[in-house]
Amino acid sequence: MNQSSRKMTMIGFLQAQNCSVYPGSWRHAATMTDFLTPEYYQRIARVLEEGKFHMAFFDDRLAMPDIYSGDHRDTVAHGIRATKLDPTIVLGAMAGVTTKLGLGATYSTTYYEPFHVARLFATLDLMTKGRVAWNVVTSLNDSEAANFGQNGHLEHDLRYDRADEFLETALGHWDTWEEEALVVDKESGLFAHPEKVKRLDHEGKFFNSRGPFTVPRSPQGQPVLLQAGQSGRGKAFAARWAELIFVVYPNLKIAKKQYADMKATIAEAGRDPEKVQIATAVYVVVAETDELAQQKFEYMDKLAKPEDALALICEVLNYDFSKRDYETPLSDDDMAAVSGWQAFRDRVVTLSGKPNPSVRDFVEYSNRARLREFNVFIGSPKTVADEMEQWFKEGGCDGFVLTPTHMPGSYEDFVRLVVPELQRRGLYRTDYEGDTLRSNLGLPYANSGDWKTQAFPHKK
Repeated sequence: MNQSSRKMTMIGFLQAQNCSVYPGSWRHAATMTDFLTPEYYQRIARVLEEGKFHMAFFDDRLAMPDIYSGDHRDTVAHGIRATKLDPTIVLGAMAGVTTKLGLGATYSTTYYEPFHVARLFATLDLMTKGRVAWNVVTSLNDSEAANFGQNGHLEHDLRYDRADEFLETALGHWDTWEEEALVVDKESGLFAHPEKVKRLDHEGKFFNSRGPFTVPRSPQGQPVLLQAGQSGRGKAFAARWAELIFVVYPNLKIAKKQYADMKATIAEAGRDPEKVQIATAVYVVVAETDELAQQKFEYMDKLAKPEDALALICEVLNYDFSKRDYETPLSDDDMAAVSGWQAFRDRVVTLSGKPNPSVRDFVEYSNRARLREFNVFIGSPKTVADEMEQWFKEGGCDGFVLTPTHMPGSYEDFVRLVVPELQRRGLYRTDYEGDTLRSNLGLPYANSGDWKTQAFPHKK
C-alpha cells in the first residue's frame, strides 16, 4: 500500500454490560445508565458511524468475575462488569440504526459448536448486508467452564487446538454454498443449483459436523475474522486465521518491536502481512486544551476501586490471588498454574523484569482496571493527534481500538475533536469506501474456497 494514502483503522471497543472495559466507567457522572435498553447501544452506534469508524466491536466473557476468593458478591456490589448481555443480539439492535458501520462480536470456540456459530454469524452478515465480524476467542477460566457444565477449563494450548479445528469446520460450512448457487427462478421452478450446495462431512478430533449448511453467502462472502492472540500459541493462531488483530501495546517502543514480530509471523505462515491489520487498544482523554484534558483524566482515574483490579486480574488469569501474600513473589508452580490469558501474565513479567512477580507486581504493572492498563493519549486535539500519528507512522500499529472512559461521551469527544484533526492531516478517511465491512477495511470479497488457497495457504 502507498504509505502516503494509508489511513488509520478505527474501532470502538464495547461491552454489552454495565461498564466499558474500564470498570469505573459506570461511576462517571456523565455515563448513561440505560445499558439494558437498545437505545443505549444505538446511541453509540450513531456516533461511531458519524465519526466514520470502521467497526463497533464487542468483547465478551461467559461468566461473572468470581475467581477472587471464589465469590461474586464484590463484583455485584461494585459493578465490576457484573452484567453481560449476549453481544450478537445487541449487535442486531445497532445494525437497525446504521448502514455502513461494521459490527463485530466475540464468540467462543471453547463452549459452542461450529455449526451453531457459523449459522449465527452468517445470518447476522446477511441481516446487516455484509457488515459483520466474528472475534474468535478461546474462553479463559473455570467460571466459564462451570456455566457450561464442565468441571474445569481446557489447558491453554489444547484450547487453541480445538479452536483451529473449530475454524476449519465453521469456514467449511460457509464454503458449502457457492457464489451463484441461488437462482430463485419461479418460471423454471429452480430454486438453487444442487451441485453448488454441498455437505461438509467434517470428522475430526474435536468435532463431527455433517451439513449441508443452511445459510447462503452474504454480500461480503463471509464475516471478517478478528483475533487477539498475543501469547506464543495465540500469535500462531492469529497469524493463521485473523484478518484484523487486536493487541495491547503498553508503549511505542514495545509496540514497534511486537508489531514487526507479528507481521513477520504472519509472513512465515504464508500470508501477506499487508492484508492483516493490527490495531492497539487505547484510551483517549481529549478536551479543548491540554490542561482541561488533564483535569478530566484525574477525575476519571479516581473512579477506579481496589476491588476492580483484583477481581479482573483473577478473572483473566484463572487464578485466585486471595490465597497469596501480596508482597511475596509467586513460585514457579504458581506461575505455571496460571491457565488463563497468558499474554497478560507475560506482559507483567516483561514490564516488571521479574520472572516471578508478586501479587503487588501484577496489580501495579498490569494496571488492570485502571486507565493506565492501556496506552492513554491525554490532551488537546492536536496533542492526541500527534501521538496517534507517531504510533501510526513509526510502525506501532495500523489503527486503534478506542476504549471508552465513559459512555457515550468518550466516543462523542473523539468524533467531535480528534477526527477532524486527523482528517485534516490526511490520516483518517472522510467517508466510507463501500457498503460492506470488507470493502471498508480494504479486504476483498471472500470467495468460496479462498480460505483454503489464497488467504490460508497452509490448506493448499
